[in-house]
Amino acid sequence: MKKMLTAILLVLIGTLQLANAEAKEVLDLQVKNTIQAFNAKVPGAEAFLNNTQGYLVIPNVYKAGFIVGGSYGEGALLVKTAEKKPDGKPVFKIADYYSILSASIGFQAGAQKQSLIIAFLTPHALQSFQSSNKWKVGVDGSIAIFNVGGTIDLSTVDFKKSIVAFAFGNQGLMAGISLDGSVFTKLKK
Repeated sequence: MKKMLTAILLVLIGTLQLANAEAKEVLDLQVKNTIQAFNAKVPGAEAFLNNTQGYLVIPNVYKAGFIVGGSYGEGALLVKTAEKKPDGKPVFKIADYYSILSASIGFQAGAQKQSLIIAFLTPHALQSFQSSNKWKVGVDGSIAIFNVGGTIDLSTVDFKKSIVAFAFGNQGLMAGISLDGSVFTKLKK
């Protein structure tokens, strides 16, 4: 039974990866649109992101499961540069591309798609993430998850963790988000 569940899980994850493999140009545009949507939807989002060292934007994280589940998405890591825009705001540039992959077994049924932005608040947190080809949540670092909604102004929140994730744009029938055990892997695009 365990081998059968493992096989189903591998097929599910492989299907998610093939369905979500994006061309670099398409992914760049999706990242830009996701940042714009985040800034428009969340009060203080732009000011918050401008105060980070960098942030990983994953426009589409697909999650599906029926007892055995998995999720997959691809995105870009934007890192603050020394450059400034004419208005004095910092310039962020794409440093690398990453995928997120997770698997789970347990009570679950359904499918969903959501966007994810992971903000690195300290130079050490960003450097630790960038220096690893595979970075696992809960092993290589922990992430505080913030579900977007309501009227909280992000620029006024004092986050206690050095890495914060924001999930938004949820579409589908699976509730909640957990990044525990998720693995981020550098991609060559």
